Amino acid sequence: MSGGPSALRVATIDGVTTPSATSRDKAVLLRRGRGLEAATLAWNVVGIVVLAVAALRAHSVALAGFGLDSLIEIGASAVVLWELSGAGEARQRRALRLIGVAFVALGAYLTVQTIIVFAAGYHPQHSPLGIGWTAVTAAAMFALAGGKRRAGQALNNPVLTTEGRVTVVDGLLAVAVLLGLVLNAVLGWWWADPTAGLVIIYCAIREARTIHTDLRER
Repeated sequence: MSGGPSALRVATIDGVTTPSATSRDKAVLLRRGRGLEAATLAWNVVGIVVLAVAALRAHSVALAGFGLDSLIEIGASAVVLWELSGAGEARQRRALRLIGVAFVALGAYLTVQTIIVFAAGYHPQHSPLGIGWTAVTAAAMFALAGGKRRAGQALNNPVLTTEGRVTVVDGLLAVAVLLGLVLNAVLGWWWADPTAGLVIIYCAIREARTIHTDLRER
């Protein structure tokens, strides 16, 4: 395919043919990717504070778990920003591995915490702050994930694309936690809160396995 310096080459990613960026377009896409990651990082920094306050007030496993997920998202965004500042297969593999380890740690912690809560039958309190924050976060994460997916595919960058999936999971977890909080507040279903924690555990393990598979296939 011929064209000027802004022309796009065609690349195949996960069996799907997509345009891959050249010189000038790549620089624009890199700036966009960094901007999306910086926005995600900033959102989750604020989120940790909000979720910590909400979790302590309501004694909510789901909110505490979502706060830890936000901490992992901060780490993942930092890893991607680091990876986008350089290049190379080894750098990408290291970045993916760090994200995967973070998910394993999250799943292990929440498994222990959820078992304790179910065994004790502890009833979390209502959390209007938690409901409001998770609702807004879900919308923000889905929007950011879409931008990362498009930029990652155009750059043919597996780390940015993978972190986009992490952000999708973050949005889905926000919906799960929101549902648990609403059911507890409206219907008094105390078990909905730790059940939302189980959803987080499942998603964390699934993402860790996906990253591990990606690394083996590279």
